[in-house]
Amino acid sequence: MEKEVTTPDYYPLSLNALVHACNQKNSRDPVVEYDEQTVMEALERLRQRGLAGTITGAGMRVPKHRQRLTERLNLGRREAALLCVLMLRGAQTPGELRARSAPLYEFSDVEEVVSCLERMQQQTPPLVAILPRQPGSREHRYVHLLSGPPPASAETPAALPTSAPARRDRLAALEAELAALRAEIDEIKRRLGLLAG
Repeated sequence: MEKEVTTPDYYPLSLNALVHACNQKNSRDPVVEYDEQTVMEALERLRQRGLAGTITGAGMRVPKHRQRLTERLNLGRREAALLCVLMLRGAQTPGELRARSAPLYEFSDVEEVVSCLERMQQQTPPLVAILPRQPGSREHRYVHLLSGPPPASAETPAALPTSAPARRDRLAALEAELAALRAEIDEIKRRLGLLAG
C-alpha cells in the first residue's frame, strides 16, 4: 500500500522489490528481516484471501505483485493512509498518524485524523480500535484490527522498569546518603562555629 503511493513508477513490485520494501529500516516498527521464501508464503496467503494479486504478461521479465486490500475493504485514500501507517508502525496517537501519513495523504489537522479513525471504528467489522491512554500521555493511541484484537500488552500501559523491591532498595540508599550528607553539614557547621568562636 505504501509503495503504490510513494513510488508509483515502480509499482506493482517484483518479489525482490517487495522483499526490500518489507525489510526497509526506516518508518517500520518492528524492523524485520524477511527472506524471499517468507515473503512468497505471505503473498500466497494474501492472494488466497483476495488481498494481493500477481501480474504477468508479455514484456514483463518477472511477475509483479500488487495489493488489493483497499479494493477489498473499499477504502478511500485517507483510510488507506491511516491503515497503512498503523500496519507499518503499530499503535500511534492521532498526532503521530497525521505526521507519519503525510507522504500518503495530507490531513488538514488532527481533528480530521480523529474523525476518520472514528468512522473506521464504526465500520462492520471495525478496522481500528482505541487503546487506553498511557500514563503521562495526553492522547489515546489507535491500533489496526486486521490481524485480530490487539494483544493485552498493547492495551495496558507498560510496567515501570523497576520493581517494588528495587525501588525500596534505591530509596533506602538515598535515605542513607541523605543522612551522611546531613552529618557532614553538621560537622562543617561545628568546625565553622569553632573557628568563629
